[in-house]
Amino acid sequence: MNRIKKGDTVVVISGKNKNKSGVVIQVNPKEQTALVEGVNKIKRHQKKDQTHEQSGIIEKEAPIRLCKLALVDPKGKDKGKATKVKYLLKDNKKVRVARKSGSELDVNKK
Repeated sequence: MNRIKKGDTVVVISGKNKNKSGVVIQVNPKEQTALVEGVNKIKRHQKKDQTHEQSGIIEKEAPIRLCKLALVDPKGKDKGKATKVKYLLKDNKKVRVARKSGSELDVNKK
């Protein structure tokens, strides 16, 4: 079960990008990877063609494994720190809740 969704703020907990944080752009549950804004940047050499107007070295985000990511706690005394996620039933709906602070994670999302 995926506990990280598009639009979540996450922090990297291991690897060369440890302690970097960003917003999730895309999640690929089949491969257990995610694209995070500003994390795991790579450089690629790009030729000029119809889709790319400019050639040269471009920098873009590469996918990072979900096991290396943790959600950032939005509220409470641990605001901004990594937290685990639990699920609660609220009005017969499954709601994601931060374990450290107990605050809901899907408040402003659709």
